[in-house]
Amino acid sequence: MSDPTQHNRLEAEESPYLRQHADNPVNWQPWDEQALEAAKERDVPIFLSIGYSACHWCHVMEAESFEDESVAEVLNENFVPIKVDREERPDVDSIYMTVCQLVTGRGGWPLSAWLTPEGKPFFVGTYFPRDGQQGQPGFLDLCERIADSWESEDREEMEHRAQQWTDAATDRLEETPDSAGDGTETGSSPEPPSSDVLETAADATLRSADRQHGGFGSGQKFPQPSRLRVLARAYDRTGREEYLEVLEEALDAMSVGGLYDHVGGGFHRYCVDRDWTVPHFEKMLYDNAEIPRAFLAGYQLTGEDRYAEIVADTLAFVDRELTHDEGGFFSTLDAQSEDPETGEREEGAFYVWTPVEVRDVLENETDAALFCARYDITESGNFEGTNQPNRVARVSELASQFDLEESEALKRLDSARQRLFEAREERPRPNRDEKVLAGWNGLMISTYAEAALTLGEDDYAETAVDALAFVRDRLWDGDEKRLSRRYKDVSEPRSEARETSSHGGDVKVDGYLEDYAFLARGAFDCYQATGEVDHLAFALELARVIEAEFWDAERGTLYFTPESGESLVTRPQELGDQSTPSATGVALETLLALDEFAGEDFEGIAATVLETHANTIEANALEHATLCLAADRLESGALEVTIAAAELPEAWRDGFASRYYPDRLFALRPPTADGLEAWLETLGLEEAPPIWAGREARDDEPTLYVCRDRTCSPPTHVVEEALEWLGDSGENAEGESDAPF
Repeated sequence: MSDPTQHNRLEAEESPYLRQHADNPVNWQPWDEQALEAAKERDVPIFLSIGYSACHWCHVMEAESFEDESVAEVLNENFVPIKVDREERPDVDSIYMTVCQLVTGRGGWPLSAWLTPEGKPFFVGTYFPRDGQQGQPGFLDLCERIADSWESEDREEMEHRAQQWTDAATDRLEETPDSAGDGTETGSSPEPPSSDVLETAADATLRSADRQHGGFGSGQKFPQPSRLRVLARAYDRTGREEYLEVLEEALDAMSVGGLYDHVGGGFHRYCVDRDWTVPHFEKMLYDNAEIPRAFLAGYQLTGEDRYAEIVADTLAFVDRELTHDEGGFFSTLDAQSEDPETGEREEGAFYVWTPVEVRDVLENETDAALFCARYDITESGNFEGTNQPNRVARVSELASQFDLEESEALKRLDSARQRLFEAREERPRPNRDEKVLAGWNGLMISTYAEAALTLGEDDYAETAVDALAFVRDRLWDGDEKRLSRRYKDVSEPRSEARETSSHGGDVKVDGYLEDYAFLARGAFDCYQATGEVDHLAFALELARVIEAEFWDAERGTLYFTPESGESLVTRPQELGDQSTPSATGVALETLLALDEFAGEDFEGIAATVLETHANTIEANALEHATLCLAADRLESGALEVTIAAAELPEAWRDGFASRYYPDRLFALRPPTADGLEAWLETLGLEEAPPIWAGREARDDEPTLYVCRDRTCSPPTHVVEEALEWLGDSGENAEGESDAPF
């Protein structure tokens, strides 16, 4: 058998990130059995490099080290070099990133790890320059020293360290308290956390808030949408104004600063400064799914149209730039693109402007000056001599400054923005990572479905349903009842010669908990937005696989990897929120919602997981925001809105969805008992669940049943009567806004 490590094997991969490295002189291997066995056969360490296609420093390390022949010679001779796309393999990334954080106190990408042939890490770091600088070791020297140590008497110590670090990762990721699921008191709470943990998380969020610039922390600014959900829910529960104030400050800071693309819509990854001026320019699907959900909550709580407009513009960006022609959503846009003047790939080149460029496009001094004043486009610049637009001036101020009516100033600004957008479209574009990931698509589907309800736009529901159908068609095996993680269209020239599936696409990787949980939530939200039972049936199918593959009854927890999946050095859980919400938290929220319709005890699973991890959640509520939301949902229950009708009446949708009911559950059902029987057959249920049972349409008219805390309103045909029963006046908290923008 030939040694696969004698050549670079990434040409056969479909991940755009892996393909970026297919021409490196390093003999990169994908993470697979061949590569892992080769390390054992050769008895050499593995060098593991983990990144993603939109990662700026990944590109830098490639240019400095992985394209260098001398570096490649050392790697090829002394290691099995393995390259991993963290978006395809979040399980591998989770394990070795946890080790990096435990050992170094920080993390990030590219992640660089040296492993024993068995996959146990003994040295970790992130970006390394080729040659040492400013106290940081050089990558080439580091590889040579590690190779020498492996061949010396130091190897025993390295293997001992690898075992210690693996044990530490297992303790952090896999283990659960001794009392998991048995209700005994040996260090863990005997009960799930109460709704009080929601306020604990909200108070911790307040303490982390930057009341001067908005958002959280005093350094780089990340959007933190899970924390924003906590603030919204806590404000709804308590009425404490400070929760709403901090929520609005964060939303306003994100929407007026450089995190937001003021020319084309959509959000960048994060900002490198405290005042939200300059972003890291990559655009991720998950950010443009989860951030708009926070803006929808802000709109429901305040009635401020500016929040709804941000959602609409962001979804327009996703439609235009991250949507497959047949319905699914792509993963990312790169931070870098070609600078037309230099021909070099530069970060932010597609997005930034100079005053001269603005004047050249607009060809009108007043319009150019107006736009530059509105968006802080200056000669000195805010990013390497150019400008990332930030909205810094009120329209009223500009109208006075330029002696215009406000309506005229706004009209001219909108026209200028459109012309600059059209000019920007002619620039070399950032690369797009066209992986379609089940989990990330689930996040985006949920946002479109919720936007359809909240903003009353049927087109959003259609987009959600189309994307769900795309993912289900390509990544769900209906016979095996199993979900794959990644689909990649292979119709581009570089791939078209390869053998493909019937869709002209490549499918890879068994689905993880986040894939099942996020997609199940998306399917359920499609049911709520459309009333189509097939979406509910699919959500229930996914939930049953969560129970079968990820639920460990003995340990009382949900694991991130499927029981039947690949065995790694440890089996991780995902409890905390990261760049995406906690997979466990979303799974629990979704199981609790689906428990209303299921024959299984999904609520029991959710309660046990929360019980298992109660001490962890209560000790650090801020880092477990989504689990805090699940704990609140478990104790508070759902606001059941059962609609017996052929379709959801528009006035009823507007009555409920335009208001902030975080626990609202739309449960459309057919108006007649006969119609319901057909639904029960579709769902595989022998009898109607309580949320539907006995709730037929009355008087041959659509009928509304609203229940909370096991108490129900009288059946009604008038939505205002149901809202009055809930004690809701029906008015958003609208008022005079002092937001500058």
